[in-house]
Amino acid sequence: MLRRQATVTWAKRITIVAATGCAAMVLALASALTPAENALQTVTAWLQERSASGQVHVIEMDAASIATIERWPWPRKHYATVIDRLNAAGVRSIVFDVDFSTPSEPAQDRMLARAIARSRASVILPTFAQRAGFHDGRMLDALPIPLLRQHASLASVSMAPDRDGFVRKMPFGTVTQGVPRPSLAAQTARRSGTAGTGFAIDLAIQPQSIPRHSFIAVVNDRFDRGLLQGKDVLIGATAIEMGDRYAVPRHGVLPGVIVQALATETLYAGVPVAGGWLVLLLAAAPFGLWVLAATRRRMAFVRGMAGSGALLMAQYGAFTGPHIGFEVIPALGTVGFLTGLQMLLLFRRELYNRRLVDLESGLPNGYAMAEAAREQAGGAAYTVAAKIQNFDAVKSVLGQGDVGPLIVRLSDRLRMAGCADVIYRVDDRVLAWTAVMEHYLLEDALTGLRALMRSPVEVGGRRIDVSIAFGIARAGDVAQATHAASIAQRDGLPWCYHKNAERSALEQQLSLMGELDKAISRHELLVLYQPKLALTSGRIASVEALIRWEHPERGFLRPDSFIPLAEQNDRIADLTLYVLRQTIEDVRAWGTQGLALKAAINISARLVSAPSFIAAAEATLVELGPLCESLIFEVTESAAMDNPEAAVEALHLFRKLGVAISMDDYGTGQSSLTYLKTLPLSELKIDGSFVQFAHRDQNDALLVRSTVQLAHELGLQVVAEGVEDEECLDFLRRIECDYAQGYLIGKPMRAADLTTLVVEGERRAA
Repeated sequence: MLRRQATVTWAKRITIVAATGCAAMVLALASALTPAENALQTVTAWLQERSASGQVHVIEMDAASIATIERWPWPRKHYATVIDRLNAAGVRSIVFDVDFSTPSEPAQDRMLARAIARSRASVILPTFAQRAGFHDGRMLDALPIPLLRQHASLASVSMAPDRDGFVRKMPFGTVTQGVPRPSLAAQTARRSGTAGTGFAIDLAIQPQSIPRHSFIAVVNDRFDRGLLQGKDVLIGATAIEMGDRYAVPRHGVLPGVIVQALATETLYAGVPVAGGWLVLLLAAAPFGLWVLAATRRRMAFVRGMAGSGALLMAQYGAFTGPHIGFEVIPALGTVGFLTGLQMLLLFRRELYNRRLVDLESGLPNGYAMAEAAREQAGGAAYTVAAKIQNFDAVKSVLGQGDVGPLIVRLSDRLRMAGCADVIYRVDDRVLAWTAVMEHYLLEDALTGLRALMRSPVEVGGRRIDVSIAFGIARAGDVAQATHAASIAQRDGLPWCYHKNAERSALEQQLSLMGELDKAISRHELLVLYQPKLALTSGRIASVEALIRWEHPERGFLRPDSFIPLAEQNDRIADLTLYVLRQTIEDVRAWGTQGLALKAAINISARLVSAPSFIAAAEATLVELGPLCESLIFEVTESAAMDNPEAAVEALHLFRKLGVAISMDDYGTGQSSLTYLKTLPLSELKIDGSFVQFAHRDQNDALLVRSTVQLAHELGLQVVAEGVEDEECLDFLRRIECDYAQGYLIGKPMRAADLTTLVVEGERRAA
């Protein structure tokens, strides 16, 4: 089915991607995409959920500890006892998330200071900043009392929740009393960073997996010391009544010391680096272009999903590898928007295409053909209409349900015949197409189509005979072409020109024939040679001479574009003699180079019994003498049909002069066996339509094999045309065919190129 192709150029696609990316940048700079980024991080954390490393342990000031100690603030001797107990357990560091910024009883403070001083494990005490009051915006720095910080390190325990109240990041450090202080997590994990910068907490870590011990159990020495050896210990409040609690995405409200433990666990794995959103947004650009190049909605969706998946994998790989945290939502939003946009554009195009499609067959309809004609830049010569003459009878036999498949089969056959890439159904019984060719090529093509359409069409298990009449009009005139087809049907003609198109064809014909006369007289025509392979020796032993015309204005013209006209306008004799003389020159040149090649020349059916041609050809051949044995005249069986006696006499004359006679296109006529007896033949050429698939088709194989056997019994050699693959060549060898000709052996080439080919073949065979 014809689909109107997207007219979006690569330049426009790049512009669309750039505009979408700029919009994503603006939204990212305005933090409009932050909620979505946060939500995605939460989902990603849930998918990557894992347990803590076990390196950090929490000594929790829990409800049981509060109930046992029964006073607040707790006497600092308890903290001193905990330090001693933990040192005895061999911990690596002791970190307090407890406010020691105000003095208590002097004896208690001294007891804690002495415990800190004698601790083998490093002791870290908290510092933080807090507001002076509800109506006072000043920030006051809180540090442990001087006595306690003589032998301890200080670390910031400050947290800065996002606007929505959730804690997602922790600082590497803060400044208190003018001194940069590392954060509790950075100090504990022994990671460096810059004060004022932060890192994202790894929300994939399960808070429940962080080992916890009750404060009062440590005070009373009722804990397993072996579990804490070499560990980092955080001491802080977890009891609800102490109020030190923060909202964390995915995990809900957590005690501050647990949040600090999660931050510490994050830094154990490495220092996360904020990669921002720009890198992935730039990486999204090629995916966006890829999506915009999709030609189907499903393709656009799949490409969009693939691009999004690749961006997510890149984000994941960057975080799990070098610990770079990229923001991916701007990039995902860009790819997602472009995917939706392309799917919408393709949906619109599908709706548009439905208006241009014949629903019964799926072929483009008359509206589509008119649309194509408007968009066509020019150069088209004709509109051709193929009218089904017996449409009503066919429809009654098939039924309405199989009419569509029949039309599709016919359009496929027309396409395979090379009529056009696109066939339109412009009426129930009419198919049409635009033919970009000269009128003589078109007439030749329609003749072949007429023969092709004689073969039944198989639809729904039935073989249906379909009769077609063709009408020709100027490009774009579908109605005139259809009318011309109706006239052809009425008059029993294979095709009919509309009067305007006919006048144009006649003008072209007269012009071309005048130019052909000049080309012959000026020797501007080119004779090419297609090689024939001798299958017994594996050498190039013969060639077929083929005429070509490189027109200075019309370009390269195929033989069937001017040879039929030459036959109709009495130029074929001059054309054939031209080929004969050029071939004789080349055969003589090959002989001087030691190359024994035979050359075949096609003789038109009307020339075989034409006295003037026979006389001219005889005069030319007499001059050759022995060289005549290097020539082959190829004739079709129709050459003997109009005037059998004259044809047979002429061929005997040529045969006496030494020229071999070959029957061309054997198998395509009606009386081949009769002419095998009457004509002085030395060779048969089997038509390529039978040879091409003989190695696969049983019927073709039977015809070719029997022809070879019959010819050999009659003392004739056989040439198989249309050989295009090795399997076919192997089949011909097996049935002992003499020669093979076709594109597998070689395309038509200049005499010099053929000489090179033969010499190289001889060298390889030597």
